[in-house]
Amino acid sequence: LHLADDLADDILGAVVAAVCQDADDILGQFLVGAGHHRSGTHGDAGEDDLPVRSEEGIQVLKPRKAVPVLIDAEGLEYISSAGLRILLRMRKQEGELEMINVSRDVYDIFELTGFTDILTVTRALRTIDVEGCEIIGTGCSGTVYRLDKDTIVKLYRPWISLEEIQKEREYAKIAFLNGIPTAISYDVVRSGESYGLVFEMLRSDTLGQAYKKYPEQYDELTRKYVAFVKDFHQQRMPEDTFYSIQSLLHSRADGLNEWCTQEEIDLLHSLIDCMPESNSPVHGDLHPGNIMMQDGELMIIDMTEMTTGPAIYDIINVYRDIVAAPRLSPKSIEASMGLPAETIKKIGDDFFALYTGLDDPELLNEYYEKQELLYAFNVCLTVGIGPEKIRNNASKILDRQLRKTVIPNEATLRELLQNL
Repeated sequence: LHLADDLADDILGAVVAAVCQDADDILGQFLVGAGHHRSGTHGDAGEDDLPVRSEEGIQVLKPRKAVPVLIDAEGLEYISSAGLRILLRMRKQEGELEMINVSRDVYDIFELTGFTDILTVTRALRTIDVEGCEIIGTGCSGTVYRLDKDTIVKLYRPWISLEEIQKEREYAKIAFLNGIPTAISYDVVRSGESYGLVFEMLRSDTLGQAYKKYPEQYDELTRKYVAFVKDFHQQRMPEDTFYSIQSLLHSRADGLNEWCTQEEIDLLHSLIDCMPESNSPVHGDLHPGNIMMQDGELMIIDMTEMTTGPAIYDIINVYRDIVAAPRLSPKSIEASMGLPAETIKKIGDDFFALYTGLDDPELLNEYYEKQELLYAFNVCLTVGIGPEKIRNNASKILDRQLRKTVIPNEATLRELLQNL
């Protein structure tokens, strides 16, 4: 058992003195299987079983200012009633008490006894092995493996934090419960040094794969793609379901101080403030590689960047992925969607012609010019959160997109953002 605090030894020593005749008793009753196993009674202890010195021992801690205590319960197989009382006393004495890496069996005990209502308790992650599993797809954020006939797992890149993965799980659950067609998410897992998220196995292709497998259905698939995106943005999310796109972009602007002056960051904040509020869902990555086809119906996956805001902000990212990317980074987008860059660009042109109703190529190009300015603004706000290769080139990217595109066209961009 590990207490992640400078006062760990003092705290644990005081607790041992408080409730047990010696350290072996407490380790035997409390830390069964935690790597510190001692022989002894592991059954439930009644109130009378606790030593009379308990009040004396607790007095040792009373003069000390309360400090947060973190207990790593990895390997803890069982906890007795005596152990629960120890935790209760520690919680009363120290105030903030958190337990991590708690096994499912021990977590069930905490839940049944109500301890999950008074302590912060985090379950241990399930460990899986993907060796020999079929790779279904690979993208910039991770690789998807088929675990069995009913489940898949998405293993994330090292730069994506556990907190972000847990956020995607929560967002996928919220989206599903609010009627957004998406895969059901299960648990967060660990595989080697990577974290992953387990989903139901959709017996289907991505929209990108469908384009490749059924070229004769190209027109129908494009119509479905456009209709799906429009229907998606017609939905309205309950208040406080997701962060707003504005709050997300403000936090990203604050993260640019390594490459931007405060004046430039303030300008980005003021441009973000021009965007109107909306409770329309914004996925952030609605390209054909993140849309699945099941029984002829479309549904989305990859909810990491789910927010609410003006629908057009999603369209900026669609423009980025299926119009700009085939021109600027063809290999990357080909790997993500599994299609040739030329095919992706054709899908992009046909998508926007249907989405906007602009059949005239000249009018469509004028629309693209506006999207290009919005795209430059979006790039400025994403360089700080990208992979290492992007961050290493952030100065060059910001020089081109911010100083040579956004700033000279500030007035036009401000008007575009106000009318999203």
